[in-house]
Amino acid sequence: MAASHNEILRGGDKTSFVLPQHHALTLTAGGSRTAVALFVFRAGRTSERYCMPDTLKAQHTAFLTTGRVLLSDMGRVLLAVTEDTCGWHDPLTGASNAKIVTGKCGELNYQTARNAWHRDAHSGFLRELGKYGLGERDLTMNVNFFQKVTADATGGLTYHAGNSQAGAFVDLRAEMNTLVVLNTAIHPLDTSPTYSPKPVHLAVWSSPAPGPDDFCRKSRPENERGFVLTERYFL
Repeated sequence: MAASHNEILRGGDKTSFVLPQHHALTLTAGGSRTAVALFVFRAGRTSERYCMPDTLKAQHTAFLTTGRVLLSDMGRVLLAVTEDTCGWHDPLTGASNAKIVTGKCGELNYQTARNAWHRDAHSGFLRELGKYGLGERDLTMNVNFFQKVTADATGGLTYHAGNSQAGAFVDLRAEMNTLVVLNTAIHPLDTSPTYSPKPVHLAVWSSPAPGPDDFCRKSRPENERGFVLTERYFL
């Protein structure tokens, strides 16, 4: 499928845009430390946004991959994961902040290092969300694409370095017009003391509407209910 938009988002950078309904966003990792933190809202009505607890409870999962969906706090489907060569994406651990980045990698500002300065996801998200009249209270849980964190029986979390390789990709299909906010700063649990976030390639392309036997729709009964709620809204 030919892409209508292609872009390289540098490591540590941020961007945002509206992904139209029946379009898909392909994220392609630029390296083993690629981390893409994502917030997603309903475009034009940002009070409806991605809900991590409902997404994980409904699908009986602690990670995202092919067949999973990102549910809104209204029970509707915002994005569907239609293809994934990475196999595991972290929805549990949130975004890095200045304290985390400075503690791991030291402080390096723009005046000293220009575009190689040490950025964190929290600060970048706030600057990007401000473009839409959103702020700190809108920073809920995000998804960390290309990153793997597992939970044990006691709730302890383990970070798995090198979860993705350059060229790994994930396709996200929009089931309604969505505001996508992305950040490529380092993951909050990244164990490397070196600040070297990797880029991600973004491609947007037109995708057919999901049919009645769509894999994401059929992977869980709760997913099908989410699709029905979404489609009913647009009748």
